[in-house]
Amino acid sequence: MKKSNVKIRLILMLFLEFGAWGAYLTSLGRYLGNIGLGSQIKWFFAMQGIVSIFMPTLMGILADRAMQAQKVLSLCHAISGISMAGAGIYCMSAGSAVEFTPLFILYSIGVAFFMPTIALTNSVSYNAFAQEGEDPVVAFPPIRVFGTIGFICSMLLTNFLHIKGVAMQDSYTQLISSGIISLVLAVYALTLPACPVNKSQGKQSFAEALGLKAFSLFKEGQFAVFFIFSMLLGASLQITNGYANTFLGSFAADPALANTFAVKNSNALIAISQASETLCILLIPFCMKRFGIKKVILIAMFAWVLRFAFFGLGSPAFPGVLLFVLSCIVYGVAFDFFNISGSLYVEQNTSTDIRSSAQGLFMLMTNGLGATVGTLAAGAVVDAVVYKAAVPSWSTAWYIFAAYALVVGILFMILFKDPEKARRAA
Repeated sequence: MKKSNVKIRLILMLFLEFGAWGAYLTSLGRYLGNIGLGSQIKWFFAMQGIVSIFMPTLMGILADRAMQAQKVLSLCHAISGISMAGAGIYCMSAGSAVEFTPLFILYSIGVAFFMPTIALTNSVSYNAFAQEGEDPVVAFPPIRVFGTIGFICSMLLTNFLHIKGVAMQDSYTQLISSGIISLVLAVYALTLPACPVNKSQGKQSFAEALGLKAFSLFKEGQFAVFFIFSMLLGASLQITNGYANTFLGSFAADPALANTFAVKNSNALIAISQASETLCILLIPFCMKRFGIKKVILIAMFAWVLRFAFFGLGSPAFPGVLLFVLSCIVYGVAFDFFNISGSLYVEQNTSTDIRSSAQGLFMLMTNGLGATVGTLAAGAVVDAVVYKAAVPSWSTAWYIFAAYALVVGILFMILFKDPEKARRAA
């Protein structure tokens, strides 16, 4: 790979990586609701959290010890692509008689092999920059933005493209689209620069290989508080991915609202969230310097309150739709300010020998345990007040989620000590 085009090649990799995810992540719930599987949405999104507990670690060990990372990336996308496309083809053949079990099995295999690829693309990028003598800390963030752009482009394609008169966001074709993009990346990954295999890591203990040494941080009071709240806030991560589009699509039952932009183009509306996420990354350095880690995390927590509350208060008709737009805008703050600042807190407050493992633990608590528990709990709430209620009320569900985020934020404000103040006091 020539130095002049290394960034372009990596940009294409990241564009395809997140494009495969964006093809279905925010619209799958809407399709499942259309085919009578609305009460099962929670299991599809919980599966992302479940596999995130162990699959990235297993594939990471494989890439470290036995197979070059770009080849593991290719293998994972090949399996994921075949499974996702297979899930879409099954739905196409089943017509109106789609059953939960075969669809869920195919989808689960696809997700299990997709989730590790996020970390693998990071490894491939860092290796490529190292070969070119560039600092990944400086070079990587500007190209990572193109992953989010790929996600947005894929969402918009799913929203606006109609196949046989049916929008992809209402159809199984979103799964086929994701599968095709993954298969393209599976081939493309083999052209990326070779990553080294460090077989000497075989001398590590089992606990060290799995990053379990980082669990010793739970012995430190403030780290224990931080990781517990990481899990509690992580519970919010998949709620709107699973239910926002389904919620907006439910307004189609009202003839007065069925043709509003927010209902017909819900995926495009939700794409504002990802655009906001891209822009809010730029605010983090200023906010971290101005407010400190605790206040930045608190801003994120209370942004989640607004994210959910605005959905509960809004309506597809003007001016209520502006509250949906505001919900999407504050998502950038809610997501970035916690995930990135939380990662920086771990980076700045752990020793070098467990720093990588500690980052893995942070991801485990948020995207693994937190997202799994939160998705299942949110599913129970939606089942109770929407799918099984005599009078369905999506607003009630959103208010419950907002109240939960508010309680978590208040407790964090009370229990977590600002590390900068603690150091000054010492």
